Amino acid sequence: MQCEVSWVLQQLSDAHVLVSSKESRSISGLSWDSRTITTNDIYLALPGECVDGHDYVSAALEAGASLIIVMHKLEQSVYDAASSCGATIVCVSDTSQALTELAAAWRKELTAQVIVLTGSCGKTTTKNLMHEVLSCCGSVIATEGNQNNELGVPRTLLRAQRDTKYVVVEIGMRGKGQLTSMCSWVKPSIGVITNVGESHIELLGSRENIACAKSEVFEALNGAHATAYINADDDFAVFVRDHARLDERGVTVVCYDGSGKDPSSYDARMRPSVYASDLEMDETGHVRFMLHIPGDSAECSLALRGRHSVIDACAAAAVGAQQGLSARTIAAALSRVDAMSGRQRVIVNDEGVTIIDDAYNANPESMMASLDLLSAMKVPGRRFAMLGDMGELGSFAHKGHAMIGAQVAAKHIDRLLCFGPLSQTISQTAARSGMNKDAISDVASIDEALDRLKHELHKGDAVLIKASHSMGLERIVEGLVK
Repeated sequence: MQCEVSWVLQQLSDAHVLVSSKESRSISGLSWDSRTITTNDIYLALPGECVDGHDYVSAALEAGASLIIVMHKLEQSVYDAASSCGATIVCVSDTSQALTELAAAWRKELTAQVIVLTGSCGKTTTKNLMHEVLSCCGSVIATEGNQNNELGVPRTLLRAQRDTKYVVVEIGMRGKGQLTSMCSWVKPSIGVITNVGESHIELLGSRENIACAKSEVFEALNGAHATAYINADDDFAVFVRDHARLDERGVTVVCYDGSGKDPSSYDARMRPSVYASDLEMDETGHVRFMLHIPGDSAECSLALRGRHSVIDACAAAAVGAQQGLSARTIAAALSRVDAMSGRQRVIVNDEGVTIIDDAYNANPESMMASLDLLSAMKVPGRRFAMLGDMGELGSFAHKGHAMIGAQVAAKHIDRLLCFGPLSQTISQTAARSGMNKDAISDVASIDEALDRLKHELHKGDAVLIKASHSMGLERIVEGLVK
């Protein structure tokens, strides 16, 4: 964002000025981390359970902040420091609400097409692919990392400039009404739902309720000037289309499919116009396929691994095709995107062990996709799976973990280690499904898991490390890479 301090103050509903600068100063960005503040940024003092942002106002001033937004009065020495460096300090009742107010006001200043992306899995990968594709058309701002919550979403919009062409906003959903609330001021012109899975079923109770909550993105689209992109191969594709009344409201619908199925096998209403055919996965897990968009086709090879990555690629391709890009241009862009840390990143350590780092998060769909990748990769040694609990599954937890145990046994994994109380269902089901019990272990701690793996893994072996982020399995990855 590029604006004046005076503009910011006008957008805050209950701002009380504690220190006023006599000079007119500009704003170039915003952060709630004083370590990332640069000259002319807004510093937002957020209270937290462990750290209170108010304790770092002085550091933000030293770093060059133009405007400080706080929730209570500070020591006089801080006011004196602000006056001496020409900064403004204002007090509001809720700094989180102030962030939303600023983002909502800045959204009205933007001419960009705003794309909201949600789904049970594949959101971040699809967002990265979409960013690369749309960069072929003009300037793009997209959600950084996994900042897809109540703080990250407004920050994404505030990073855009008035002339930015596209803003890609990834939004995570944890409950009914959350997407409606955010979209009310994000005001997307494009909506994408990657899929409807079991993620967050603990909070919503059923996949149908999850589908209803995700459909809120489509419900926020405004008639004929908006486009909804639907994964035709998802079993809730028709449901979300109908629940959001897309056809009734005149919203343009584009279906895409990365499964490799013949598009004519779909009902005409859900037939994909962007799809993949002739999928081939090499011994390293990379996929090559023919990308088809309306009136054009091109061969595409992904730096990402796994057949499931093709679905994410086709979602990004569908958006790019609607912006007028050729299949060749889209395919070239897709090929440039690689995996992020913790998301199926493949590392070979100094001992010659292949590590599939997928420790960032997990649900049944993504867990099965990662096991498929481990099974498909050509490995001269043995295949290990180091798996932990999948969170937020509620009453579906036992069934979801049992599904993974059966999958491990079916994929002929050589060694299974499980960490966490829920993951014991994985190990027990794998044993009942025919896996050698001597090849299955439950570990009591991260340290025990790491010690076992360091002792058992040898050159040529491969290990998949995956669980929900709360399990902390990234420590195992770090320990094996050192």
